[in-house]
Amino acid sequence: MAKLVITQVRSTIGCKQNQRATLLSLGLRKIRQQVERDDNPQIRGMIKTVRHLVTVEEVGS
Repeated sequence: MAKLVITQVRSTIGCKQNQRATLLSLGLRKIRQQVERDDNPQIRGMIKTVRHLVTVEEVGS
């Protein structure tokens, strides 16, 4: 299964509460912090919610 490397690039100041909660559930707490997650529809939906705050790179399995 493919993996996604998700990096937070913008602050959550001024963001909606659901966007802050989504970043926390992805495991992101600081700017430039990176996490690696499996590529599945649930994670893709979370990324779509915070797409303006993160960058996503696809990594091979």
